[in-house]
Amino acid sequence: MSTPLHDATERTNLTGTNKFELMLFRLGEAPGSDHRELYGINVFKVREIMVMPTITAIANAPPHVLGVANIRGQIIPVIDLPAVVGCNPKRGLTILMVTEYARTTQAFAVEEVDEIVRLNWSNVLAAEGNGGDLVTSIAKLDGDADRSRLVQVLDVEQILRNVMPTAREEVTPQSVGAAVKLSDGSIVLAADDSPVARLMIEQGLNAMGVTYVMTRTGQEAWDRLQAIEAEAHAEGKTAKDKVAVVLTDLEMPVMDGFTLTRNIKGDARFSAIPVVIHSSLTGTANEAHVNSVGADAYVAKFVASELAATIRQVIRH
Repeated sequence: MSTPLHDATERTNLTGTNKFELMLFRLGEAPGSDHRELYGINVFKVREIMVMPTITAIANAPPHVLGVANIRGQIIPVIDLPAVVGCNPKRGLTILMVTEYARTTQAFAVEEVDEIVRLNWSNVLAAEGNGGDLVTSIAKLDGDADRSRLVQVLDVEQILRNVMPTAREEVTPQSVGAAVKLSDGSIVLAADDSPVARLMIEQGLNAMGVTYVMTRTGQEAWDRLQAIEAEAHAEGKTAKDKVAVVLTDLEMPVMDGFTLTRNIKGDARFSAIPVVIHSSLTGTANEAHVNSVGADAYVAKFVASELAATIRQVIRH
């Protein structure tokens, strides 16, 4: 039995409402407890879910990589997600989640998939400072109820970097090409909720030779943009004089990148500022919605030279 997940137009349309759908799953008993915590992943990252197929062990595979599976003729690495998180799946690894993420396809073995829930990003809070480095945010399933069930939204970027480190091209001024020249006194305002993604973005922007301000959510970026506009107004300038480009992820707690972009392009104070979407959520459906909210460009994570070329392109217009 296999369930494809990327063909729902209604699900795609949620991007216009600061809402998204989260697939809930369990990994077994939490460390030092018999409680089976809920974890989540954005449905847009999941290509399909299926009963665990035959896994072929690979010689000298990295720790937590069970092997590979032949899925529709594609050889896909299978990651033991409970082992990564430190859970004990007493009921076994029964389900495989096949995901498409940042130009790669991989599968995660889990104990159980529960359900898909629809949430507002305002009910998702940044997790930094509240625990481990494998969780980007905490989702409240029951809104602001005192005893709302909590879901840990996993940082897939960090997990993949930990489990399957690859030889990445060194990010240097030479690798990104000619320096990106911004107007005097202007910055790139960037937003991403993943610490590892922010690190990679910062490496790229440093190599480009640009000044930037990094934020963790769409709401934080929106608040910072309004503060910058107030400063600019006091100096007799505009926000565009101080912000050359807004660079934003799509999936972020509190306010997602779609809503941030729509807010910017719908406000006369900011509409002239180019917005570049920089996301691991690839595919034609997401790119179409990027265009619908008025973004100036879309670039998939993460190739620093492509990001630099995109920023150069939008600031020339």
